[in-house]
Amino acid sequence: MIVRWGAAGGPLVTYGVIGACCLVFVLSPVSGLNPVYGTGEQLTAAQSAYFERWGVIPDELFSGSGRAALTPLTALFVHGSWLHLLGNMLFLYVFGAMAEERMGRLEFALFSLACGYLALVGYAAANAGSQQTLVGASGAISGVLGGFLHLFPRARVTSLFPFLLFLPLRLPAWLVLLFWFAIQWLAARSADSGPGVAYLAHLVGFSIGFLYAWGRYRRTDRVRRPAPATEGDSKP
Repeated sequence: MIVRWGAAGGPLVTYGVIGACCLVFVLSPVSGLNPVYGTGEQLTAAQSAYFERWGVIPDELFSGSGRAALTPLTALFVHGSWLHLLGNMLFLYVFGAMAEERMGRLEFALFSLACGYLALVGYAAANAGSQQTLVGASGAISGVLGGFLHLFPRARVTSLFPFLLFLPLRLPAWLVLLFWFAIQWLAARSADSGPGVAYLAHLVGFSIGFLYAWGRYRRTDRVRRPAPATEGDSKP
């Protein structure tokens, strides 16, 4: 199978999702930049209503409501803070472009949406009684990371690790991503059901992404030559 790198137009789905998430965030009450939502208590109330409308509430997801069933899709474009948005978009930028070029735009788009949807549903199923709203593209991006691990295990990733004083290190993707997965696993085991990071959604998305890539791109389809280098900030 011939692999074409740098397809005409570039990874349009990856760039499109990044642009859409950033635009949605800037226009939302969470960014604090849209004067329509006011300030103070008015802004806080608007933010709460925004999360409840577009985010996943586990206690409501399996109620049979059509609106609730769509929230695992809408929640993928909603982020809780600037740091949440920028962290997710950085990971998508670093790992999404190569995965998209390998899979093709349509397959990559459906793949990432499916990973994100199932990751949020998986988290909700494990926390079925929770009223805590779940938002963010982390589940979808975790799926992309899982797919990347199978497709490009030897790609070199420039990573910054806090415990090494943020020294930039170029490491194989398999090492960086397995380390990331281990951190998520340990964090999920110690996390409670309150507000915070949905580590379980990360694990579900990553596992689904890896298994899909493993089943879809087996020996004859997998890239055998060393993959081009990719760079970015890979935080544990």
